[in-house]
Amino acid sequence: MRKHIILTGAAMLAASLPAAAAQAQDITTAVPVPPGATVLDLTAEGSVTRTPDIATIRAGVVTEADQAAAALSANSTRMNAVLAALKKAGIADRDIQTSTIALNPKYQYGENQPPKITGYQATNTVTIRFRDVKRSGAILDALVREGANQIDGPNLSVEDLESAQDAARSDAVAKARSRAALYAKAAGLSVDRILWIRENGMSSPPRPMMVSMRAEAAKDSTQISPGEQDVNVNVEVRFLLK
Repeated sequence: MRKHIILTGAAMLAASLPAAAAQAQDITTAVPVPPGATVLDLTAEGSVTRTPDIATIRAGVVTEADQAAAALSANSTRMNAVLAALKKAGIADRDIQTSTIALNPKYQYGENQPPKITGYQATNTVTIRFRDVKRSGAILDALVREGANQIDGPNLSVEDLESAQDAARSDAVAKARSRAALYAKAAGLSVDRILWIRENGMSSPPRPMMVSMRAEAAKDSTQISPGEQDVNVNVEVRFLLK
């Protein structure tokens, strides 16, 4: 959904219209253009770079046994050890969320024979939010030692995303103003004021990475590098020239 912002002079008015009204009224007609006036429409993209400070990873335990109860019991024992390791590492309860609990039969298929249950597989997976990305690799190694044998991630993100988006918005408007001044000067005119601004969208593409799961502790610990992440905002701006 697009966010519409109307600026008149130095004042900014945030338009909050019902969906039906927003569809019926185009923002380009919201601010009247003086007869004979020259307007300039520009599109600009603002961008800022941030270092991800949150790593979200899924870790779990998969166990198998001949009987369903045995598979689930073994799974619970190993998963409790994994959760205890997370608590010992200082991961808060709010950053641990159960995402999958499953118990499924394993089948053997034969020609012209009905499927035969040969055992059961139990799965328990939690989603973990690491607020100290540098420590997350070492914690994953500890989880594997405690019985985790399924790891997926991480998904790296910026915790204070709204602040980064605001900085990108300011950058987008600044770029639009600079370009407007350039165009106006080339045409022998000057920028009078902004008639309206339309925000077209924003993006902060995640940087998925793969973490190798090891059944046994290796000499070197798992390393997770946060790198950098671009946060982008696109805006359309209409300028009144004079």
